[in-house]
Amino acid sequence: MQPLQLVRKATNWCGTFTAMASPCELLMEIQDSETAAALLRQVANEAVRLEHKFSRYRDDSITSRINRSSGKVVRVDDETARLLDFAKQLYELSDGLFDVTSGVLRRVWTFDGGDRIPDQAMIDKLLPAIGWDKVVWRNPELQLQPGMEIDLGGIGKEYAVDRCVQLVREKTDASILVNFGGDLAVTRDRNDGNCWHIGRSSSESSAPIAIIELERGALATSGDAHRFLLRNGKRYSHILNPKTGWPIEDPPHSISVAAPTCIEAGMLSTLALLHGADAENFLRAQDVPYWIN
Repeated sequence: MQPLQLVRKATNWCGTFTAMASPCELLMEIQDSETAAALLRQVANEAVRLEHKFSRYRDDSITSRINRSSGKVVRVDDETARLLDFAKQLYELSDGLFDVTSGVLRRVWTFDGGDRIPDQAMIDKLLPAIGWDKVVWRNPELQLQPGMEIDLGGIGKEYAVDRCVQLVREKTDASILVNFGGDLAVTRDRNDGNCWHIGRSSSESSAPIAIIELERGALATSGDAHRFLLRNGKRYSHILNPKTGWPIEDPPHSISVAAPTCIEAGMLSTLALLHGADAENFLRAQDVPYWIN
């Protein structure tokens, strides 16, 4: 984690750091710099704790321990169990399109803006290692088939936002905005009656194309703004169909959804993307505020 930065912006304190491969920001409607610094440290420490615990890139994480289990049963703690329960729920709600076992496809797909498309034989070799229905999950014990892996990255950042919001609520009555790489939530209404203003960018530019006013709740964004392939004029999104191993057809470039919690907002934005060209119809049926392009 990079050093914490704390600066005064108008009537708020703004704290920043980097975690989970994302720029992280804390906007605090408080006057006391010492309180602001303490809150920033606590949020940063929690973000790092969760990153260390669930990152598939760390050998000492619970995710890596599960992925090295080679068919053996792994007993998990309550926090991990809650995320696995949620992953199971998303798998069922999405008819198998949201699948935390599909991360093995990264071995053949690299979404770096280039044009390298894997051949079908490479994809077919990995498909037998994908499918939550092949997992034996009896809380608190998890068993993967040999060769299978899980990746909780699709829900981890949103969960971290909600955890930090809960942490901050226990420390102060002030309105605080927790923003981890564009997935964000606020602790409560602002004292001055104003909304938090969130800039929303398009996939082609970092400049805001819209300003979202957030009074309470959370906002999450999913899309392929920076992770895609382009070949012969066709754009391939990094949102993969775990049943076929190929990118979802014609998804929007970006979807933002507002919901009471960040993990709910992230669930809806991701599920919408998985509907591809039918994403907006899916969102209309959910009766939630959303922004799409």
